[in-house]
Amino acid sequence: MEPAVRTPSAQATLLVQRLFRTPPQPPTAPAPLPTLTTWHGPGAPAAPDDVHRIAAEFVQLAAERYATPTAELPAVVDVLARTLLAIAEAGLTDAEAVQLGPRDYARWLRGAVQGADRGLTPEAAWFHDALLVSACLHVLHHLVRRSPYIQRRLPERASHIAQLVDLEDTEAAARQPERSREDAEFEARYAQWVVDRHGWLTIVGVDFPNAPDRWPLEETYLSLEAEERSGGGVRGDADGQRTVLLADRALEDHERVLLRGVAGSGKTTLVQWLAVATARSGSRVPFVLPVRRFAREGFPAPDDLLHAIRHPLADRAPEGWVVRTLLAGRALLLVDGIDEAPEKARGELRDRLRRLLRIFSGNGCLVTSRPSAVEDGWLAEEGLADEGFVELSLAPMSRDRVTRFIRDWHSAASRDELSQGQRDKREELEQYEQRLLHSVRIYRELRQLATNPLMCGLICALNRDRAGSLPHGRKELYDAALEMLLQRRDPERDVLYADDVRLQQGTRERLLQKLAHAMLEESASELPRRRAVGILDATLPAMPAARAQGDGEEIFRHLLHRTGLLRERSGDSVDFIHRTFQDYLAAKEIVARGRLHTLVDHAHRAEWEEVVRMAVAHARPEECARFLEELLAPAPALRRPQVNHRRLMAAACLEHVAELDPAVQRLVHDRTKNLVRPTTELAARGLGWVGPIVLELLPEPEQVPDDRQALLLAVTATGVQDDAAIDYLVRLRTRSALPIRAELARGWRHFDTERYAQEIIAHLDPEGLYFPVSDTAELAALRDLGGRPRVQVAGVMRTEELLAGLDPGQLTHLWLNAELTDTDVSWLSRFPGLRVLRVNPRLPRVRNVPEGVEITAREAL
Repeated sequence: MEPAVRTPSAQATLLVQRLFRTPPQPPTAPAPLPTLTTWHGPGAPAAPDDVHRIAAEFVQLAAERYATPTAELPAVVDVLARTLLAIAEAGLTDAEAVQLGPRDYARWLRGAVQGADRGLTPEAAWFHDALLVSACLHVLHHLVRRSPYIQRRLPERASHIAQLVDLEDTEAAARQPERSREDAEFEARYAQWVVDRHGWLTIVGVDFPNAPDRWPLEETYLSLEAEERSGGGVRGDADGQRTVLLADRALEDHERVLLRGVAGSGKTTLVQWLAVATARSGSRVPFVLPVRRFAREGFPAPDDLLHAIRHPLADRAPEGWVVRTLLAGRALLLVDGIDEAPEKARGELRDRLRRLLRIFSGNGCLVTSRPSAVEDGWLAEEGLADEGFVELSLAPMSRDRVTRFIRDWHSAASRDELSQGQRDKREELEQYEQRLLHSVRIYRELRQLATNPLMCGLICALNRDRAGSLPHGRKELYDAALEMLLQRRDPERDVLYADDVRLQQGTRERLLQKLAHAMLEESASELPRRRAVGILDATLPAMPAARAQGDGEEIFRHLLHRTGLLRERSGDSVDFIHRTFQDYLAAKEIVARGRLHTLVDHAHRAEWEEVVRMAVAHARPEECARFLEELLAPAPALRRPQVNHRRLMAAACLEHVAELDPAVQRLVHDRTKNLVRPTTELAARGLGWVGPIVLELLPEPEQVPDDRQALLLAVTATGVQDDAAIDYLVRLRTRSALPIRAELARGWRHFDTERYAQEIIAHLDPEGLYFPVSDTAELAALRDLGGRPRVQVAGVMRTEELLAGLDPGQLTHLWLNAELTDTDVSWLSRFPGLRVLRVNPRLPRVRNVPEGVEITAREAL
């Protein structure tokens, strides 16, 4: 059970401060907890009786807000006091306690005083456990705030603890409708189910011998950045900049969020994190709603919500519980994967969701989607400004975060292998880690692939699997991943006799292709178990090697449990572990059936883009040539934007074709060159997905004298995100117009840091221009160039990183356009020339601004 009692931080902080001594100077290393407590050791300023009084105040503080029998409170105080005294009874350091997190630290303390709650009634024990988790949260928050070492070494955990404290304060201040005991008991049970179900993360491809397939979410979750882009018809600043937020904190500042992200960018993992964090804090009741579960039927009514997603507790919920939760404004709706609904069904799904949010106001909502599946303002409704959806996009992982992911991945792998007694592996894993960090920095193709958690996980696993020899292209990466998962996974894990089915990789892959192709044709992201078994039964007669191993049911169980690519949903449906594998295998099946031409009818649809690209990568040269010619042919039944989209897909496919008739290549160029003359910035940015081929179609920069047209060329080229674009952008760097220089500066984050700094950034006139830095590599490169007077912080960085990277002799204007890990900016006093601090009004308010620095939310560029 994960009980939910919340104590406001204002009062709780004062109580926790009495438990710990004030250090003479900020700690620079982990500190043993017994040495920090006020009642332990020589010269202790307090005694155990003081801890008992603190426990009594904690209990009284919580009892005022929760109906607890008065007669039981003294017993709860005694147990809580004994539990808090256990802080000084064992050798944990403050950093180790923070690493555990509030729930596990509370569990650790309870384990240190086993049997202490034996005399409590079930209600009193529930209250004690809930209060202990809350008290531990505030203890850990105190330890984080007192220790620069913890803030520096555990920044993600420190941020998460601060988030939970904020959530407690928000809920403590909110209206608390009275709940029945039945509702409260079910809610606690439901919250624990959420934690158990979503509190684990599977990293694709991580499958070492004798190692588990999953890790606790708290250990492997990496906070990603989200962009709130302005300009181009999207909310925000008039200058068209992007605001950078920590994605897992988006719902703190915005009640409703539409979050876009490409396949593998971490949308579903973010949903898991928010669900678990919310369930543990008790601030709201999280409802994880995978759209694939109700894609055809539309958004379910509240009473049907749990049944619609086939939740295992649906039949046990008190009647009307979901409705009462929504009426109280305590729900958090996590609607995952709008793009997994058929295109024709998305409008009705949206309308039902908006209607529910209008009827049940005050509830939080996060909606996720692939970028091209819904247009800007999709959830807005004319005349209903209170819909309140802010549109964010998950940003590609910065170089700092890629480095952090690779190190955390190898750390988790090393920790697990060492736990199995394989200590000789430590040095080997460290070598793989360093080799991979080097490869990702210098190889363009790897750097382009390593932009989201899915790809980073695959690259780490393959690097380890192949002793540092990596495939570079996307198709080759997935081919290698499938080889690892389908052929080598079980033998290398010494899992040889898990069932009686013996299939080779090729056979397994063909069977999986059948399931993926069926999902594609039926516009489904999952299949009912019966349907999947039926597909396999129909396939087996044509595959003697598989037919000899069993019927459709036996083969289905084998594919489900032994390939690592399928997962079962509530016992009656199945889907792929990630949509990208489904798209890849479906594309391969289409080519195997000789039906590449059938994709022409779908090439104008955004959700088919990955299938089209991967099908072309698998096809034979003659097939590719015919297919591309068909894409370029007239299509009277399509609207002009759809025809253009289809033709641009032909250009995008050239990147994936291994061999193609030069005449067809010329035809693609001729038919698409006039499409890359965008008239708006939004259209120019939209050309980036086409890839490097678009650079060959753009006009020569020297032939475009008009600054407005030159700006659109810069927007298009920076959106290509291939280092080949640098050669084109070099020819724009001497333009004097500020919008062009600003666009070139913004493009830095998409390219090799050092090369872009030397060839572009170094040549931009600094007059009136804010130079954006999105990670520490860019910050260091800018300082190596001699610094700049105006700097925009466009990525999440710690105070010490900014102090090390900003040039005190140059800085006069600083623009904070990303979240800071600490809102205290007194450190800016070290920059004597700083005159103006520009702060985005949508970010948390900064404090302790040095005297003489003008702070503004809207300083003209």
